[in-house]
Amino acid sequence: MADTTIDKARSLLTPPVRRSSPWATFAAAALAATAAVLMAGVMVLGPGVRFEEPPVAQPLLPNG
Repeated sequence: MADTTIDKARSLLTPPVRRSSPWATFAAAALAATAAVLMAGVMVLGPGVRFEEPPVAQPLLPNG
């Protein structure tokens, strides 16, 4: 009788097995891929690259 209560207590103390969601795996892979692409872009452009603003376009009418 003591063995069955010990076995029952052990079964209650073991944590349940969690099943991972395939969507969570997909989201983690997408996040890692996005981070890799962004880091590659930073490495290609480098720290000295600046994007200048384009000049303001001239109006179509001569008097504004």
